[in-house]
Amino acid sequence: MSIFDFAAGTDPAMGGSAAMCSRKACRSEASWQLLWNNPKIHAPERRKIWLACGDHRDWLEDYLQTRGLWKETVPLEDGRVPGALEQDS
Repeated sequence: MSIFDFAAGTDPAMGGSAAMCSRKACRSEASWQLLWNNPKIHAPERRKIWLACGDHRDWLEDYLQTRGLWKETVPLEDGRVPGALEQDS
């Protein structure tokens, strides 16, 4: 446990086992994957991932769509992000 975990209120007992929402200060378990890329710096086939809980899915999706970065939103199955995709928080 680091001082940053303590300050953020992260429970060290969780051990990072659950996928958490990417919205700032949200500690809810994620249930959605928002796939995106920045065409100015990423190859067209590359997909980065933001995770979203039900409460923040629309907000995060709108944020990415407004900037022309959003590609697709898919359910997060079993709380695990596929290893082939890159998670970005």
